Amino acid sequence: MSNGAGNRQNEPFARIVKRAELSTGRIVLLRLAAVALSLIAGGVFIACVGQNPFVIYGTIISGAVRSVMAFQGTVKVMIPLLVTSLGVTLAFKMKFWNIGGEGQIIFGATCATFFALFCSGMNHVLLIIIMFLAGFIGGGLWGLLPAIFKVKYNTNETLFTLMLNYIALHIVSYLRDGPWMDPGSQGFPKIARFDKNASLDKLFGIQFGWLIALILVVVIFVYIKYTKQGYEISVVGESQDTARYAGMNVKKIVLRTMFLSGGICGMAGMLQATGSDITLTTSVAGGVGFTAIIIAWLAQLNPFSILLVSFLFSVLEKGSSVVQSNYGLSTDCADVLQGIILFFILGCEFFIRYRFLFRKKTTEVDREGAK
Repeated sequence: MSNGAGNRQNEPFARIVKRAELSTGRIVLLRLAAVALSLIAGGVFIACVGQNPFVIYGTIISGAVRSVMAFQGTVKVMIPLLVTSLGVTLAFKMKFWNIGGEGQIIFGATCATFFALFCSGMNHVLLIIIMFLAGFIGGGLWGLLPAIFKVKYNTNETLFTLMLNYIALHIVSYLRDGPWMDPGSQGFPKIARFDKNASLDKLFGIQFGWLIALILVVVIFVYIKYTKQGYEISVVGESQDTARYAGMNVKKIVLRTMFLSGGICGMAGMLQATGSDITLTTSVAGGVGFTAIIIAWLAQLNPFSILLVSFLFSVLEKGSSVVQSNYGLSTDCADVLQGIILFFILGCEFFIRYRFLFRKKTTEVDREGAK
C-alpha cells in the first residue's frame, strides 16, 4: 500500500494520454463547441476594441457573399487556397511534412511567367497549356528536391522544404530587380503585366482556375481512394517497413508523390500569377502555402472537406477585408480575430485525439500507509 501511495505522489499532477476513438457524433459536437467558443472569444476581442461583435460578424459574412462581385472576390481568394491544400494533402498522407507549399507556388509561378513574358505571341490556347505544364513541372521539381535528399541522405524534410521557400522568394526578387524588370517602369523594380494573350480567360466573371480547382478535388479524391498509387501512399504513411515488406518501392513512391504534391502547388502559383495578379510579384504566394497546411489538417486530408474548409477560410479573409474598410479596423485586428478562431478550432483537434489525466487525490489512508 505504501508503494502505491508513493507512486501516486511521484506522478505528475497532469499528463496527456491518447483518447479512445470517439464516435462521429461526439466529434461533431466537439467541433461545433470549438466554433461556438471561438466566436464568443472573438466577440470579446471585438467588444474590447469598441465594436459590436454581432455587427462585425454580420459584416464578415455579408462582405463575402452580399453581391455577385463580392462572391467572385471570395472565390478568387479560394482558388489558390484550395489547390495548394490539395497539393500538400498528398505529401501529408505519406507523412512527408511538406512545409514548402509557399516555395512551390512561387517557383511554379516563375516558370509559367517565363512563357508569359517571352512567348506571348503564340496561340492563346497553346500558350495557356504550356504555362500550366511549366507551373506544374516547376513546382514539381521544387518539391522533388527535398524528396531526393530525404530518400538518399535522410535529411529533415520539414526544414528543407521550409528553407526552399525563401530561396524561391529571392529568385523572384532577383528577376524583378534584374533580368525581368519592366523596361517601362522608370527604374521602379517590378515585372511587366502579362499580355492579354497570356492571361487566363474568365468563366462567370472569375478566372477559370475555379473550375480547375473543382476538377482537382474529384481527381485527388479518386487518386487517393481508388488507385494503386493512392493505396501505396497510405501504406507508406502508416509504416515504411510494412510497405517494404509488401514489396513496394518506398523511394520511388516518395519521389513520385512529392513531385505531384509540388506540381499541384506550382499549378496554384500559375493560376494566381496568370489569372488574378496578371504579373509575377514576391507576394504571389501571400502566405497561402502555410494556410493550406492548416486547411488540409482541419479537413482531415479529405479533398471534399478541404473544399468546404477552403471556402470558409476565404469567407473569413474576404469578409475581414470589408470590416477593415468599413470600420477602420487595422489589418492587425483582422489577423488577431482570425488567429483566435483558428486557435479554438485547432485546439479542438487536440482534444479529439488526446485528454488530460489528473493525478488522483491522496487519501488519509494512503498517507498513513505511506508512513
